[in-house]
Amino acid sequence: MPPLFLIRLAVALVWLYEGFWPKIMGRLPHQESVIESVPLFGANYARPFLLALGTTECALGFWLLSGWQSWWAALTSTVLLVGMNTCGLLWAREHIEDPGGMLVKNFTLIVLTWVAAGQSALI
Repeated sequence: MPPLFLIRLAVALVWLYEGFWPKIMGRLPHQESVIESVPLFGANYARPFLLALGTTECALGFWLLSGWQSWWAALTSTVLLVGMNTCGLLWAREHIEDPGGMLVKNFTLIVLTWVAAGQSALI
C-alpha cells in the first residue's frame, strides 16, 4: 500500500486540476457548453457557475489533502461527482466526448478517495 499522503495527494491533485484549469482558468471551453445545457443555468449563468464550481473543487482538493474529517470529505466528493455525472449525462451527453470513460475515471477517483478515508480512520 502506498503511503497515505500519496493517496491523498493523488486524489487532491485531480480535484485541484479539474477545478482550476478547466473551470477557473476556462482552458476547456466544452465545459461551459456542458453547463449551458443544464436547464437551470443556460448561457447567462454558465461562466459564474463554473467559477463557483471550480472554486468548490479546489477547496475540496485541499480538504482531501489535509485529511481532516476524511470520511465527510469522501462523502462530499462522492455526492458532488455523482451529481455532476448525473446532470452531465441527463442534459449534456452530446457535449461529453467519452461518457463511459468519464464514469470509469470518476468511479476510480471515488474508490481511491474512500481508500484514503479508510486508511485515515486506522490512524
